[in-house]
Amino acid sequence: MRIGVPREIKTHEYRVGLTPESVAELVHAGHAVQVETGAGLGIGAADDAYVAAGARIAANAGAIFANAEMVVKVKEPQAGERKQLRPGQVLFTYLHLAPDPEQTRDLLASGATAIAYETVTDANGGLPLLKPMSQVAGRMSIQAGATALEKAHGGRGVLLGGVPGVEPAKVAILGGGTVGFHAAENAVGLGADVTILDTSVATLDRLATHFGARAKVIYAHKAAVAQAVAGADLVIGGVLVPGGAAPKLVTRAMLKTMRPGAVLVDVAIDQGGCFETSHPTTHAEPTYVVDGIVHYCVANMPGAVARTSTYALNNATLPHVMKLAGLGWREALLEDSHLRAGLNISNGKLTCRPVAEAQHLAWTDAGAAFAA
Repeated sequence: MRIGVPREIKTHEYRVGLTPESVAELVHAGHAVQVETGAGLGIGAADDAYVAAGARIAANAGAIFANAEMVVKVKEPQAGERKQLRPGQVLFTYLHLAPDPEQTRDLLASGATAIAYETVTDANGGLPLLKPMSQVAGRMSIQAGATALEKAHGGRGVLLGGVPGVEPAKVAILGGGTVGFHAAENAVGLGADVTILDTSVATLDRLATHFGARAKVIYAHKAAVAQAVAGADLVIGGVLVPGGAAPKLVTRAMLKTMRPGAVLVDVAIDQGGCFETSHPTTHAEPTYVVDGIVHYCVANMPGAVARTSTYALNNATLPHVMKLAGLGWREALLEDSHLRAGLNISNGKLTCRPVAEAQHLAWTDAGAAFAA
């Protein structure tokens, strides 16, 4: 199969779809890989490294989209990239379609087959291609929140861990999944006063066993969320509805109960955000203030640590890229129900039910899309 890797063009996105090591595996398996010049510079991989791995270097993204049977990316295709997709072409990347009807419309019109990393499942009901970036984003959320809390960045001027004689910052983490767990690990490690809220009793049991007295674990009914948010210096939003829009857990009215200069970090922003006042930001301008509360809503947080993130992502995605390339997308998805769960759009049909529900659109079962 002819596989193409364009350079990512989202603001301050430095990750790349395939590492040189992943390219070498694909070339060894008999596939042809073309990489846009400069695509790997953000992870310290120059064009020479890709050539040594067996790739050809393309002068621009146009050549990638024109020649590739499968395009492998990291972030959702931007408007200009979507215009270059064509019928029969496979796109394998993060999509996050639920809050993005414009992207959905463009992908449907393209006729391409779009497989989303974030809805691929595993035998345990997990999301293995989302997990590594959730781990990174969870850990980064505490770093970002700690910085935003500094007075020079608009925050309250509070140190997360405090110092002897001064109490630490209060951190409320909404959601005890992968993001929440890793955020809690970092916050606890820095000495913050941490509260984790979730609606799954099994998750609460697991968190309580792991953290013990180092963090409070609370069932996330509305009253508990409101109380935790009101008392927090830093709130991390880490909830997830696989493939669907994130629920709005913190309303604008709740901001008035918070102390001026408190910080909200919305890790769920890719799926529309879990704070009513959230809108996507970039690493260039990561924060804004609403009612005295600092909002950090960067939609590609892991892009800031591009080398770590790219290698972690490739560890998870490469086996699926190999399968799609080796069998073709139809056979690969027929053989693997977990990879099939990643199919969001095919031949002008929407095949992801949570996206359809979020946008009030009709959807088609993946099996019917295969027959088209």
